[in-house]
Amino acid sequence: MLLLLLIILPFFGAIAAACMPAHARNREAWFAAAIALSGLLITLSQYQVISAGTVLRYELAWLSSFDLNLVFRMDGLAWLFTVLIQGICLLVVLYARYYMSPKDPVPRFFAFLLAFMGAMQGVVISGNLIQLVMFWELTSLTSFLLIGYWHHRPDARRGARMAFTVTAIGGLCLLAGVLLLGHIAGSYDLDQVLLAGDMIRAHPWYLPTLVLIALGALTKSAQFPFHFWLPHAMAAPTPVSAYLHSATMVKAGIFLLMRLWPVLAGTPEWTWIIGTAGVCTMLIGAFLAIFQHDLKGLLAYSTISHLGLITCLLGIGTPLAMVAAIFHTLNHATFKASLFMAVGIIDHETGTRDMRTLSGLRRVLPYTATLAVVASAAMAGVPLLNGFLSKEMFFAEALLVGSASNWWMSAAAVLMGIFGVAYSLRFIQVFFGPLQSGDNPTPHEPPRWMRFPVELLVLCCLIVGILPELSIGVMLEAAAKSVLGDTLPEYSLAIWHGVNLPLMMSLLAFVGGVLFYLWLKHYCNLQQRDKVPLLHHLNGKEAYETTMLLLAAGAARLERLLGTRRLQPQLLLIVLCGMAACVPLWWLLPEVMANLSLTAINWPFAMLWLVGCACAITAAWQAKFHRLAALILVGGTGIVTSLTFMWLSAPDLALTQLMVETVTAILLLLGLRWLPARISADKLNLLASNTDKLRRIRDLIIAVSAGAILAVVSYIILIQPDNQTISLFFLEKALPEGGGSNVVNVLLVDFRNLDTLGEITVLSIVALTVYALLRRFRPAVESMKIPPQQTNPVDPAASQLPGEQATSGYLQVPAVYLRLLLPIISMVAIYFFMRGHNLPGGGFIAGLVFSVGLIIQYMLAGTAWVEARLKMQPHRWISIGLGLAALTGMGAWAFGYPFLTTHTAHVTLPFFGELHLPSAFLFDLGVFAVVVGTTMLILIALAHQAVRSHRIPGQSNEYRAQQETR
Repeated sequence: MLLLLLIILPFFGAIAAACMPAHARNREAWFAAAIALSGLLITLSQYQVISAGTVLRYELAWLSSFDLNLVFRMDGLAWLFTVLIQGICLLVVLYARYYMSPKDPVPRFFAFLLAFMGAMQGVVISGNLIQLVMFWELTSLTSFLLIGYWHHRPDARRGARMAFTVTAIGGLCLLAGVLLLGHIAGSYDLDQVLLAGDMIRAHPWYLPTLVLIALGALTKSAQFPFHFWLPHAMAAPTPVSAYLHSATMVKAGIFLLMRLWPVLAGTPEWTWIIGTAGVCTMLIGAFLAIFQHDLKGLLAYSTISHLGLITCLLGIGTPLAMVAAIFHTLNHATFKASLFMAVGIIDHETGTRDMRTLSGLRRVLPYTATLAVVASAAMAGVPLLNGFLSKEMFFAEALLVGSASNWWMSAAAVLMGIFGVAYSLRFIQVFFGPLQSGDNPTPHEPPRWMRFPVELLVLCCLIVGILPELSIGVMLEAAAKSVLGDTLPEYSLAIWHGVNLPLMMSLLAFVGGVLFYLWLKHYCNLQQRDKVPLLHHLNGKEAYETTMLLLAAGAARLERLLGTRRLQPQLLLIVLCGMAACVPLWWLLPEVMANLSLTAINWPFAMLWLVGCACAITAAWQAKFHRLAALILVGGTGIVTSLTFMWLSAPDLALTQLMVETVTAILLLLGLRWLPARISADKLNLLASNTDKLRRIRDLIIAVSAGAILAVVSYIILIQPDNQTISLFFLEKALPEGGGSNVVNVLLVDFRNLDTLGEITVLSIVALTVYALLRRFRPAVESMKIPPQQTNPVDPAASQLPGEQATSGYLQVPAVYLRLLLPIISMVAIYFFMRGHNLPGGGFIAGLVFSVGLIIQYMLAGTAWVEARLKMQPHRWISIGLGLAALTGMGAWAFGYPFLTTHTAHVTLPFFGELHLPSAFLFDLGVFAVVVGTTMLILIALAHQAVRSHRIPGQSNEYRAQQETR
């Protein structure tokens, strides 16, 4: 249950933070910090259990038959990453409290940050591969929101879009790879997959599976050739960069490779794909970092380089390389997060990050300078700091891979070390030399608690560098065992291993890096150099933007060739494709004609449908210029459909169709009020050309043919002999397993309640969208005026407002019984709702019936009068309905059953006897609330077109008052 709490807490915190006022900066920061600290304390409380080698697991049944359950598991590796995610989030929240401007919408920032933490936490502790991919894509979405937080800046929008595009495409590849992996292993459960390593590596689909999963991991961790998105993500606020690009988002791909290492590693394909990507990335990233002028740009490319180092270690594939990769992941997170925060302090105090305008900052920022220099030394791999230890392990593994005749890996490792020292020196140069403080002539140290996260992280670098075995030994061993098993390779975290080749490689890298930096500074004009030597032609941003432009141009060309803004050609194409799809059924036509018997036709039923067909055809004929008549005729078609359901013994469908027809007719009538009048061709003296006439004849022939074909297809289906279908299953299981004899209602709220939950969610989204669009909708000028029939001076009601007509005017008598009708209709709605599980009715029908009662009140007295007396608040109805339906499903988890599993209780009460209480009752109540809320929301949106002031210059106050009450 604690694992589930680790997921719920951040998302709950995100929702709560988003609802806080914008000015409550301290409250929001403390709240976000409390969420992160709570998760961290829960994780640390499991230290003894995890260090003992126990794997924590919590499973919630969802779709067990498809092997899709919600599974959360925590082993040593997941525990270590969880500590990183929550611990650095806590420090970032504290740092952001002082970094963010009072003008920034801080609630949105902390909401996005906590949501990202929850998504990243889900990736780390997911025990099901499909579930892992879901959280994986959620990290892409939330990181998009964080990178584009300053959405008023074009670079932030471009960087967020680029990061999301690359990582989301990688996520789709990962989904495909995970589907293949689960198919090969026979399960999507992570524990089962990890046990099937030999079978997976021997399978013919191993290579495509590896490639797809590698694409997902490499895009997320900014590995070559997908590394270009990370530098452009630096447009995000510095706290975001410190969190996403040191310990979390870019480490997600690394975590995935570590997680699936027992399954996918150990083959030449793994070594070549993962190892090559890592080597290229660490060299290219380190070289590009040297020539950056933006401090965050330098850190971005150095991050790319260190991620490449970790990927290279994973590609090497030896057990000791895995230990080194885990160790360096932890080390990199600490020194890189501290460096990002130090850059944020510099930017915050000087107003710039351009190294060409910064120098001598140690005079005005002595504490920050000291911390940044130590963290930079850790990044460069200086002894007695954590970066030195893991880089020594990397050099040792590079030597192990190579040999006397195969030294390229060792050379690449040393070259990366040289570049790393060079860009570290380039970074710390801003603290030395004459004072240049950018745009701010008087910078000063930041507030004490803004610097505290940097101090704590730098202290960790020192402690791990000086006392590695004591500080990190147990955690590293637990994480390594969760990947490699109980048998670990021999390794030592001692500071001194004697004079050996890895030490000589470190010395060579350090000396070479210093000399290389001095040469670049004095002979290559490093400070003013605009282009990167050798690699300036390899511009990933330009390649990405060119690709996107080509895709957009290709899509526009296809749209011009195949698309049109006119509805009629689109419908014509769809109908023709549908007719073509029915051609294979032509061979069944003789059988249809042989079985056709006019004596078997039920003539009253046929006459009913002739009436419906006549209504439909006439409605189509009248739709262009006589909308009201067409609407009435369409209503006649709906009534015929309802009677058809009654004829075929489907009362639930008949009731639903009748109520839907009633509500939609009223809503469409309100919408027609705001459309401008159509002017016929005769009034414009326009005559149809011969081409127009031929087109109309063609369309008529196609329409009649399509209708005939559809009728034949329907008839073919109906005359087929009865086969064993799922209907028999529902008829047999509705009462014993669903607890109700009304199969339709049991189907909706029990057997297929997940579909119903999705449908009411879509219905809510549609209603909210309609409401939002209509709030900005302004009718045509000619339709704003009050209709002439309401301004007739002969009619005494023309001088009365709608509310007055209902209280003292000519509508006074019908108003009395129509108002009394509302409680009666409410009782009818309750009746249909309560009987729905066993007799025709249910939440959907009851919601429509109740909505009709409310609509009548609006029709009677007008919008202003009703809303002055009845506070509907349909948004709350929708939220309560969706929440009730979802919570009913979640309630099954509390009893160990899959989501939305229903239960029926039989309770005996005095005077009432035995009561039948299914949990589906609450779900159906949620459906009822959503139907009422969505219907009334659309009604209010349309009705407020008359209430909203359509102010036109020169209008009188009397005219505005009439408009606002009609």
